Amino acid sequence: MNNNYNMIINGQPVAPGNGSFPVIDPATASPFADCPCASVAQLDQAVDAAEAAFKSWKLVSHEERQALLHKIADKIEENAAELAEIIVKEQGKPMFLAQMEVGGSVGWTRYTADLEVPVEVVEDSENKRIEMHRKPIGVVGSILPWNWPLMIAVWHIMPALRTGNTVVVKPSPLTPFNTLRLVELINEVVPAGVVNIVTDQDQIGPAMSSHEKIGKIVFTGSTPTGQHIMRSAAANLKRLTLELGGNDGGIVLPGADLDAIAGGIFQTAFLNMGQTCAALKRLYVHESQYDELAEKLINIAKEQKVGSGFEEGVTFGPMQNKMQYDLVNGLIDDARSNGATINETAAIPEGEGYFIAPTIVTGAKDGMALVDKEQFGAALPIIAYSDVEDAIARVNASENGLGGSVWGSDLDEAQRIASQLECGTAWINGHAEVLPHAPFGGCKMSGFGVEFGQEGLLEYTTIQVVNINK
Repeated sequence: MNNNYNMIINGQPVAPGNGSFPVIDPATASPFADCPCASVAQLDQAVDAAEAAFKSWKLVSHEERQALLHKIADKIEENAAELAEIIVKEQGKPMFLAQMEVGGSVGWTRYTADLEVPVEVVEDSENKRIEMHRKPIGVVGSILPWNWPLMIAVWHIMPALRTGNTVVVKPSPLTPFNTLRLVELINEVVPAGVVNIVTDQDQIGPAMSSHEKIGKIVFTGSTPTGQHIMRSAAANLKRLTLELGGNDGGIVLPGADLDAIAGGIFQTAFLNMGQTCAALKRLYVHESQYDELAEKLINIAKEQKVGSGFEEGVTFGPMQNKMQYDLVNGLIDDARSNGATINETAAIPEGEGYFIAPTIVTGAKDGMALVDKEQFGAALPIIAYSDVEDAIARVNASENGLGGSVWGSDLDEAQRIASQLECGTAWINGHAEVLPHAPFGGCKMSGFGVEFGQEGLLEYTTIQVVNINK
């Protein structure tokens, strides 16, 4: 891969204002390239460029912005192989999953391009007409995580552009390169200053949160960081979309068809090696089927091939970084010391990479750290229950409320239970599925605001009511 990706401010590549920092390949635990590091002064330059570009970008017609987003999708498609390679190198996921991420980014861009920004007529009477218009906010700051670095960049940037905003992007320092390349490609299509990108390790995010010229922050990441952003945003009453942590619970109902659901449970718990906000993170199974389902999930875990995402046939890559690797291993060790069983799983390759095989933890109980905290990694605790109403209460006991699921053959009963889950999305016989046309967001400590669909698009706008006396 090309290691010479630059930050872009006002359409131009810029030299780093604060040196550089190493980016680590999680499959080897070794640095493979250096990333430019921005100064806070360069953030100011990027925001000024976005503010200047907004004056003309907000006047571009909806039809022209739609056409430009389709051109961006074309660019992503044309460079799909390169973008997938960068994702595997810096994020660690297997190549097939990186290719899915790139393909999803293309599809999401095209769907967002075709969304309409409505004008709603509130009243149209003999003497009065009242219209509700949606107007862009201004400069949007996008702060990105490391788990789906290209896809989530698209989720943040494309609705901002579609609604007439300009953008300053800050990717995670752990996975900066594919986002740098994405913004290069976007700048081949849109006017200078419309999308800018700055990279660093720790200063730029807080400076964005409090920046008086940024009108909205969209952030995907941890709850503590989201709380910090919310406090900092008060200075100029920034609009916020915060998609924060989740500790999604799933309930398997008595009499469920285990052969039909075991594969789906495994895939949605270990999607992206479990490093997905809305992954299934704790599974409540009725005691009558506990052992049978656990055995099926353990067998699926044993079948996985763990290794570098570039290796043929690998289905399971490393944890993305040392901190996550240590956290997940610590939670597994804590569960073991508190009486849970850590079941046999797939072999881990030799070497220094951050590899944890998909781990099914049986005998888990509420109160164990692995159950109560978001692991965000390759371990799934399975908890037995005897009463369904009790299982609902235990799933809802979490301070998080991103997603939840119910698995069973009686769809009416499953829907009755799903409606009682305190979460932004309740899946039935599935989990972790996000779609461009279905609004997605959390409640409680999992954040607020939604992404995707018409509702997600309109989060990037303010309302102006036009009151006309005829």
